Amino acid sequence: MRYFIFFLFILIGSSAHAQHPDYIVSGPMLGHTELRSCKVWVEYKEAVKGVQVHFFEEANPSQRKTGKPLTGVNPYFNIVHYELNDLKPGTAYRYELVAADKRVIFAGGFRTQELWQWRKPAPDFSFLAGSCSYFNEAPYDRPGRPYGGDSTIFLTMAKEQASFMLWLGDNWYTREVDYYSAWGLHKRAATDRKLPILQPFWHAMPHYAIWDDHDYGWNDGDKSYPLKEASRAAFNSYWANPSSGMNGQGIYSKFSWNDVDVFLLDDRWYRSNDSMKDSVNGQPNPEKEMFGAEQLQWLKNALLQSNANGGISFRIIATGSQMLNPNSPYDCFRRFPKEYDELMQFLKDNRINGVVFMTGDRHHSEIIKVDRTGTYPLYDITSSPLTSGTHSFGGPEKDNPYRVVGVDKLQNYSRISFSGKGAERTMKIEYLGVKGEPLANWSVSLQQLSTPRTRN
Repeated sequence: MRYFIFFLFILIGSSAHAQHPDYIVSGPMLGHTELRSCKVWVEYKEAVKGVQVHFFEEANPSQRKTGKPLTGVNPYFNIVHYELNDLKPGTAYRYELVAADKRVIFAGGFRTQELWQWRKPAPDFSFLAGSCSYFNEAPYDRPGRPYGGDSTIFLTMAKEQASFMLWLGDNWYTREVDYYSAWGLHKRAATDRKLPILQPFWHAMPHYAIWDDHDYGWNDGDKSYPLKEASRAAFNSYWANPSSGMNGQGIYSKFSWNDVDVFLLDDRWYRSNDSMKDSVNGQPNPEKEMFGAEQLQWLKNALLQSNANGGISFRIIATGSQMLNPNSPYDCFRRFPKEYDELMQFLKDNRINGVVFMTGDRHHSEIIKVDRTGTYPLYDITSSPLTSGTHSFGGPEKDNPYRVVGVDKLQNYSRISFSGKGAERTMKIEYLGVKGEPLANWSVSLQQLSTPRTRN
């Protein structure tokens, strides 16, 4: 009976996603979750200290452990990252935030990834994705019609039974009052993160993120942004990715979920200005880069490692700017021909199979297909916008022959699902509206993303 009452209390607290307002400003948010570890992010009120995370197997509540707090991760706000370690794979856990006065100020749950390798087929699963999340703040917005849309989309997304959420950049929008100080960059992230309508979503599933220009700095920001180090610090403070660049540079990283590898690219830290000439004397301009030599070398090695690992089917390369769209008038990767040609040739020469790009930025959603001679076609899946202003197909993109699916003039998010066994594995994309209504869908099999066998 005692355990029944205990569990009833936990379930009520979790189902209501109740935060104690005397302690918690925003969160907790689930971060990187793998087989034996899980990250939890929380912002507390300024005076709150000493909150612990206790966690235990859902089926065994008497065996409790304490998470490791990582404090001092933000110079302006009271943010703590916790690591919950020594977990069991494929197991449901509960966790509690316990204040210094022993009061339980939040209770929630999560599930670790399964240890399926060498044991059984990869489990079916789905995740969510989206970009361009704008919340109105009248004193600092541009005059006129509000740019932010219906934020109840996040309540819809919180109800999804998804494994994780992938934020594809422009996850918050800096304004003129934010661009010019480190405090301003942190303040913008803090202002959006604590909005009540977002709180159920933070608790519902793990969150992974990349950035684009608006959550990096100013519009179309590049490597010259003077506060890029402060922006990186803000990003790392507000997200709980597995890692963040190398040697203190950039925010790129990688994680795996079941049989899918996800490469999180940074399209801003090393980026040349978009106005730099694409070519010089008829050749790709060697000075114009989007990803930079260090990150591109990392990506190549990471893809080769992924290719060598048994059991990986799809390889998702996520970045803020579109990668493939030949008709894009904006900052597509194709406008950086030195790196574009280099990456395309690398993928072909090394027979890297199962590659799909996922991007944001455009304020419309679409799937772009580009055929390649002697190998499988590449697809760029753009998911945008979550709440910011919408865009309609027009100009050179009105009847884009490379578009296989398109959703414009509507807020939307994506559900990406993986099902089937072995070579029959399939990836399905569904674009969904504010209330979860279906807008469009498309699927591709692993066989369609595999290099054809050559005859001897």
